[in-house]
Amino acid sequence: MADEKEKKVTTASKKSEETKTAKAETKSSNKTESKTAEKKVAETKTAKTATKKAETKVAENKETAKTETKTAEKKTENAKKAVKVQKESETEELVAKATVKYARISSRKIAIVANLIRGKNVDEALAILKFTPKAGSEVLEKLLKSAIANAENNNQMNHSKLYIAEIYSNQGPTLKRIRPAAKGSAVRIRKRTSNTTIVLKERV
Repeated sequence: MADEKEKKVTTASKKSEETKTAKAETKSSNKTESKTAEKKVAETKTAKTATKKAETKVAENKETAKTETKTAEKKTENAKKAVKVQKESETEELVAKATVKYARISSRKIAIVANLIRGKNVDEALAILKFTPKAGSEVLEKLLKSAIANAENNNQMNHSKLYIAEIYSNQGPTLKRIRPAAKGSAVRIRKRTSNTTIVLKERV
């Protein structure tokens, strides 16, 4: 009986030792698993932070690129504007004008004479107007002399280089009158007026 009791005690002690070792093994395995899980979490956190940093860097690079492109576009626009201003200042020509408004002659009669002197030098145009027997010659001669005076006195332009760059005549308001006609009727009389402009420039 004593031997059986000792055997039972030994078996019980063995079982308790086995359970202890099993518990220790499970604890150690749980610890290792928890450590590996913590490591994985830490790695994922570091990966997330790295990706966030990379994204922020990419965003910063994009913003800097956008700002650089905007500044470059502004510089190019300013340069274009400066070039335009320079070209305009270089290509600016001295211009002298003279206009006559509400002249009591139709624009059609003025245009007949105006076509003769368009593009001519000033002295040649004056000679043409002087010896052209048309109704518009007198009006245009006065207007041309006024334009020459404006060019010489206001803009200090050289008389010998002046030419008629533009000349045009537009219709002005029409004065309506009545002439008595047969059988107590009346006929409409249209007294035409015109607005004429001469533009003088210097030949290069």
